[in-house]
Amino acid sequence: MTTKTDNAAFTGVVGSGRTRVEGLDKVTGAARYAGEIPFAELAHGWLVLSTVARGRVRPVDDAAVLAMPGVLAVLHHGNAPRVDTDYIGMLGRPNPVVGLFQNDRVPFVGWPVALVVAETSEQAREAAEALDVHYDEEPHDVAFFAGHPGAYTPQDTPLVEAETAKGDVEAELETAAFVVDEEYTTPEEHHNSMEPHAATARWDEGRLDIVDSNQGSSWVAAELAQLFSLDPSSVRVRSEHVGGAFGSKGLNPHQVAAVMAATVLQRPVRVVLTRRQMFPLVGFRSPTAQRIRLAADADGRLRAFEHRSQSLTSTVVEFVEASAVLGRVMYDADAHHTLHELVRLDVPTPTWMRAPGEAPGSFAVESALDELAEKCGVDPIALRVRNEPAVGPVSGLPFSSRNVLACFEEGARRFGWADRDPRPGVRREGRWLLGTGTAAATYPSGVGPSTAAVTAEPDGTFTVRINAADIGTGARTAMVLVAADVLEVDPDRIRMRVGDSDLGPAMIAGGSMGTRSWAWAVKLAAGELRERLALGGGIPPEGITARSNTADAIGALPEMERHSFGAQFAEAAVDVTTGEVRVRRLLGIYAAGTIVNPLTARSQFIGGMTWGLSMALHEEAIRDQASGGLVGADLAGYHFAANADVPVIEADWVDDHIPGDPVGIKGVGEIGIVGVAAAIANAVWHATGARHRELPIRPDRVLRAAEEARRSAAGKSPGA
Repeated sequence: MTTKTDNAAFTGVVGSGRTRVEGLDKVTGAARYAGEIPFAELAHGWLVLSTVARGRVRPVDDAAVLAMPGVLAVLHHGNAPRVDTDYIGMLGRPNPVVGLFQNDRVPFVGWPVALVVAETSEQAREAAEALDVHYDEEPHDVAFFAGHPGAYTPQDTPLVEAETAKGDVEAELETAAFVVDEEYTTPEEHHNSMEPHAATARWDEGRLDIVDSNQGSSWVAAELAQLFSLDPSSVRVRSEHVGGAFGSKGLNPHQVAAVMAATVLQRPVRVVLTRRQMFPLVGFRSPTAQRIRLAADADGRLRAFEHRSQSLTSTVVEFVEASAVLGRVMYDADAHHTLHELVRLDVPTPTWMRAPGEAPGSFAVESALDELAEKCGVDPIALRVRNEPAVGPVSGLPFSSRNVLACFEEGARRFGWADRDPRPGVRREGRWLLGTGTAAATYPSGVGPSTAAVTAEPDGTFTVRINAADIGTGARTAMVLVAADVLEVDPDRIRMRVGDSDLGPAMIAGGSMGTRSWAWAVKLAAGELRERLALGGGIPPEGITARSNTADAIGALPEMERHSFGAQFAEAAVDVTTGEVRVRRLLGIYAAGTIVNPLTARSQFIGGMTWGLSMALHEEAIRDQASGGLVGADLAGYHFAANADVPVIEADWVDDHIPGDPVGIKGVGEIGIVGVAAAIANAVWHATGARHRELPIRPDRVLRAAEEARRSAAGKSPGA
């Protein structure tokens, strides 16, 4: 057994680039996802979704469908098992959409109204499409827009403070040398993970066993136990391989439907969502209407900062797209005000989507900062340097570390920012106008309690058990490196077990908290095991196991502002004849604590930046006012960046030591998207001289802005 006591030459593996430990299994097909695992006597369920936006379901006549080949059952509000949605889960009250078939109410297009179960998936789909459901339809409203008369300030927002305020914003605006007062909008956007949502449920000797694709098996198991009034120990959820999630894979209707059907039929039942079904059922990013008001003195120092953000929510449960939180961290002023407002509409409930809040919020804030820099005649980076806060602008708390200026310094050097001509519309290559832009980025670095177990096996290997959710981020590999580093052994001797609620409670893969939370638990357990091994003695056949629980250690953390930071740089080319925008280069420099695995961390940064490009130029879900449903709710109609749209993307980081932190790790999964859309929008302004405050920056909007600029230059109004 090689441990610290007999391996003085060990140099550590955290920070070394390692390919994914499950990579070979994935590329060869040996790794099976939730919809691929075989079960004996497996039946298949297919959800039937409402075609009206508001109303009630009439009694369902399922006799003809039940007579179709292979059909085993049709569940609906008239016969489905009863569930209990009156509980407080990990993230508050559950979305009522998971309380399937409990009443006849329809609150939006795509609400589940029935489940058809058959021997094969094809039979279930054919029967589901044949089920004739009738409704008593009611008037609906799905129109979201700035200044909606139904906007209100939410009162019960446990995960985000609805409003913060200090100082007198109006007074500062009246006397400021420079003022920016503009509105910015972002559209509805959807996750669309590569692996569709899938779940298989079965009863195994009185215990509910679910194979699922999720972001936290303990989370889903606990929710299902409460929903179905089961003892928590009688529910097991496994989710070994997950093909992307981005906030959409928590508790969703397909898992509940599978459990209901398995309970009724007493055999395994699998429910897989189609791509079109994912659009209404698994959440989305709410559209936003944001107003930014900035006041600055003659030197560009902020005297007032105000960010008001409106987003939509459903009529069944409240969700806040917390777009106004970014300024609470990034920028201080004598007067500071942030506010979230909601509009209730007959639409599905939004949910968390990669960098929720910060992604759309950064577009507004970082665009407005650029506009202020233009008015002040100050370089955009210099303006941010002048407004760098010493402590949390709202909280007053110290930062655990804050190296955003180091990110800008390194990024500016590598991007060639010093050679930039600040005048807009002066660089040209044939029909292309060229411009560069920048933006700041930040995302919280939180942590959640987790348990772990590390076993020294008789054969010289080590088994790490932690209910981490590897949703494609490389979490397994990161934990291997953390354990190997503490035990001072080769990573090849570490075996990982993840994605099983029986492994014990652990933080979900969400909010960029996964690796930080899990690494802490693994580090504590491995450290204890190393100390026990150092005492000597043999290893029994069952091995020697050390366990950890980080709950007390997390509770003892001093209160601080803990965040990752970054600086985004973009070069954009704009075709003056067609309005096409092409991003030629993206550079992101980050301060994200200890980088456990540079290979997978860089992949996460680049993935986020690609998403930010897609957000800036492509993604936009359109809701039909007449039907209440989405237009083109599939990957043919919902446009996002393809390979041909993505330029050379560079992602790197600066040293970011966190004094006194027991782990030293921050999140990297979400910060990559933050600020990218603003950097691109700022680059488009620099190329054309036209400011875009509405995403995405489509060719028609580029051409319209150019025409308005020409009319304005000629002394005419845009409507002349």
